[in-house]
Amino acid sequence: MLKFLERTHVRVESLAVLLALIIVMAFLSPVTGSGVRVFLTANNFFNIILASATFGILAIGATFVISSAGIDLSLGSVLGLASVTGAALVVTLELPWYFAIIGSLMAGAAAGAVNGFIITRGHVPAFIVTLGMLGIARGLALIISSGRGIYGLPEEILFLGQARPFGVPTPVFIMLFVALASHYVLAHTPFGHHTLALGDNENSARATGINIRRQRMMLYTISGLMAGIAGLIFTARVNTGDPTAGLNYELLAITAAIIGGTNLFGGRGSILGTMIGALIMGVLQNGLNLMAVQAYYQQMAIGAVLIAAVWLDQIRTRGRSLQ
Repeated sequence: MLKFLERTHVRVESLAVLLALIIVMAFLSPVTGSGVRVFLTANNFFNIILASATFGILAIGATFVISSAGIDLSLGSVLGLASVTGAALVVTLELPWYFAIIGSLMAGAAAGAVNGFIITRGHVPAFIVTLGMLGIARGLALIISSGRGIYGLPEEILFLGQARPFGVPTPVFIMLFVALASHYVLAHTPFGHHTLALGDNENSARATGINIRRQRMMLYTISGLMAGIAGLIFTARVNTGDPTAGLNYELLAITAAIIGGTNLFGGRGSILGTMIGALIMGVLQNGLNLMAVQAYYQQMAIGAVLIAAVWLDQIRTRGRSLQ
């Protein structure tokens, strides 16, 4: 088991934190009339997994980019843009239901491709480009929707967010499929190896013949595509194309990726670890909600977790370099 975790760059500490957090939140959560802790009910566990599915897919996109020593701060806003784009096509323009899927995915991938193009061709730092896209995508979402939610999606789209085949929410199946496919790509394909090599040392990666521009362009496009998938799931869950969807989700996604074992400075990434990180963030949010902790305290908690995760990763990295 330990060897498997080491091969996939999943931190044992992450699993320990997840287990400890579940125990703490279960102990602190309210008790139902039948004497069962609310946190431990089956419905609540489904709520955690369902909520984690959206920003978990975002975190997969963040993992690809961060493991290459990049950053994408626009993930949450691109999610919102994808949400209203898909909804507007089938509700406002009355196109067939599948245009919601096409529109959401294309909107996300296009935003990511723009990020990648400016970063690679314009030589503008990724921090600045994606920070700018954060504002542009959110503004476009508000323009497309006229600042209001777009309601009344077709049943075929609602199935993607609200159906429960075999008793399990559809978004969970989508997240698992995306996670497994992404794990294979990052861990077992030349593209994944080139991504990690790029994050480890860009000059060495270039010397080995890796096309740096193309690689980064594809990575940011993948990140945007993940935001598009997450936006589609969000829209299907709430039956609304919401221009404010994904607000601050980039913080959740980046934190989940780093907690799961992805090095903020590149060279190491784990999709499976990211899924554990997403569950940690989901459990944290759910537990704080059950304890009626106000939203701004929750944001403080998530920010503190991000800082602590990076700090501990640096301590661990220094320890390895001294051995």
